[in-house]
Amino acid sequence: MARPTVPPTGRAGHPAGGPGTLRRVTAILGGLIAAVLWAAATLCSSRTSRMLGSRVVLAWVMLIGVLVGAPLAIVTPMPAVVETSTYALLGLAGICYALGLMLTYMALTIGKVSIVAPIVATEGAVAALIAIALGDTVGVVAGVALAVIAIGVVLSSMERATGDVPAGDLDLVPDALDAPIPEPVAAAAPGPRTHTPPVSDREMRRSVLLAIVAALVFGVGLVASGRAAAFVPAIWVALAARFVGIAVITIPIALSGRMRLTRAALPLLIVAGAGEILGSTASAWGARESIPIVAVMGSQFAAISAVAAFLLFGERLARIQVAGVALIIAGVTVLAGAQA
Repeated sequence: MARPTVPPTGRAGHPAGGPGTLRRVTAILGGLIAAVLWAAATLCSSRTSRMLGSRVVLAWVMLIGVLVGAPLAIVTPMPAVVETSTYALLGLAGICYALGLMLTYMALTIGKVSIVAPIVATEGAVAALIAIALGDTVGVVAGVALAVIAIGVVLSSMERATGDVPAGDLDLVPDALDAPIPEPVAAAAPGPRTHTPPVSDREMRRSVLLAIVAALVFGVGLVASGRAAAFVPAIWVALAARFVGIAVITIPIALSGRMRLTRAALPLLIVAGAGEILGSTASAWGARESIPIVAVMGSQFAAISAVAAFLLFGERLARIQVAGVALIIAGVTVLAGAQA
């Protein structure tokens, strides 16, 4: 993957503990912070998507992201001169982010976090393929990692639905059980209000497909945002995506009168919105030093989300799915490491 203004880390001439090491530490820190924040955002958006619907949640996430990011952007001004191509990269990154997040939320509405998150994390593999198309070369190790990821995606979707396994329920807010359920959710989920409906085969396949498309879209956005971050402050890269989301998602939904909100959903939306923009900012900050290292660290949000979903949601996975998730995480890690 091309890095316009950042020389490769670890090149000859950088002594141990010198600038090259500092760049790696910055990239690792940025990716790790992003992974933790994105995992928190994924868990909260999964719950709120089931409560309010994916489009409404995305609208709120975009709005909250702007409210959180605007003060940071004000104290971090843009460069005096910005090339037209950089604005184009920011626009592309914004469109990909909004569309990718919408697809992810749609997948989380009907599927399991422990399945959707690892598939979406393959955005790093997609970015690597784009880099190959742009002229970069990939070694044998990276090629094997791509194949492992593909196998993992297939295995992670191979579950026969069972009537007693819920898709997940997050009980972090005391009044969540007492909050009124919107009519579409109530109609689709008769029975106890403390659990979401079981995941059927059809829903599982649909959630996997949505997650795969989201990974493809995010992969394009990763390349665009990584390049843009070399020319403008990281917060502006993250904020530009929210401006696009405000224009194409939040405003139309608000004008249609569908921008609903419940007391139970509010704190989860705040965490999701803040986690998304701060995670994107941390990722862009680290990407200025090393996009591959940020990719490997940031992709670990899938593992964090899967473990948290098991602990908080009570999600259960078949053995073949556990193997698939493990292969996805391992493949993304090896791929990013091979490209570093």
